[in-house]
Amino acid sequence: MLTFPSNQRVFLACGSTDLRKSIDGLAAIVQESFGLNPFSSGLFVFCNRACNKLKILYWDHNGVWLYYRRLERGRFQWPKGKEEVVAISSRELRWLLDGLSLSQRQAHPKVHAVTVI
Repeated sequence: MLTFPSNQRVFLACGSTDLRKSIDGLAAIVQESFGLNPFSSGLFVFCNRACNKLKILYWDHNGVWLYYRRLERGRFQWPKGKEEVVAISSRELRWLLDGLSLSQRQAHPKVHAVTVI
């Protein structure tokens, strides 16, 4: 299981992406289409047209990680919005990876406790 810090910046490429692209092709999309720096500490997430495969591009110190996930059954609940890229939290990324929608309301809200009852 992938785990990311709770403050990790995550950027989703809305709609579908040709996942035949590898690191250089996806980094070019991040830089040229989204106007973001692929060498920043963010996660850049792409999904195919069938919504059953995704790739995550991540710069780490001196090299690029390319995570790839293929579902054997089911589909990711991928946003098809008008925007090219959407910033989400690492918690929302976990929802997507678990098959949930970004707009789902089933999860418990985050609690910022300051005292023990």
